[in-house]
Amino acid sequence: MALLDRTDRNHVAHLVMNAPQTLNALSDAMLAALQETLDDIAESDEIRAVTLAGTGKAFCAGHDLKEMQAARRSQDAGGAYFADLFTRCTTLMQTIQAMPQPVIAQVHGVAAAAGCQLVATCDMAVAAEGTRFGVNGVNIGLFCSTPMVALTRNVPRKRAFEMLTTGRLIETEEAIEIGLLNHAVPADDLETATTELAETVAGKLASAVSVGKRAFYEQAHLTTEAAYAHTGDVMVRNMLDRDTDEGITAFIEKRKPDWAG
Repeated sequence: MALLDRTDRNHVAHLVMNAPQTLNALSDAMLAALQETLDDIAESDEIRAVTLAGTGKAFCAGHDLKEMQAARRSQDAGGAYFADLFTRCTTLMQTIQAMPQPVIAQVHGVAAAAGCQLVATCDMAVAAEGTRFGVNGVNIGLFCSTPMVALTRNVPRKRAFEMLTTGRLIETEEAIEIGLLNHAVPADDLETATTELAETVAGKLASAVSVGKRAFYEQAHLTTEAAYAHTGDVMVRNMLDRDTDEGITAFIEKRKPDWAG
């Protein structure tokens, strides 16, 4: 079985990290597999949404600590490797938010450190009840500095800082409360609930979702005035899309739209 399994169904790409022996850690190989696959999906006109899950006991336990420790044997004590590792991980996280298709994390067991970063980075997240989340690197002396970038863009600052400095794991109820999760469902319903959400998104006009996702992240870091100016321009471009014209006309005429895309 591949390190990363992919199944395309109903315009949704279902990705499953398949390294249960390492709790689906973001090893060099896993990062490469995810990057290659997501780059390929980003260029696809057929795929309109993505789900990301993991096999075994956990969604993702973060970076592969054994690989990281092995790098210390190099002449520079691992400095170059660590810099490259965090750059590659950052590129992956930015790819998820830059690609036109929404990405939904399907989470179970544990999402820790860079695994929690992965959940926070995905556009949406659904988890099995009882799943635990944490940026717990501080417990072993490694502050989760790169994971906190995604975390602090999802949850209130004081809650994020508490998680980062205590290493405490939170469960699904609290994760929903602070905005890290969209939904928590019984474990037996996790795949179905995530797929239903993905297929709902995939059923919308892909060009509208794509332009909307890009604008969502672009406006988030602007002032209110600049955000309105930017998103106004985005809506003008969206309105000039042939399929948007058709969608609005079809709504007025009470019929199903005939979208070319």
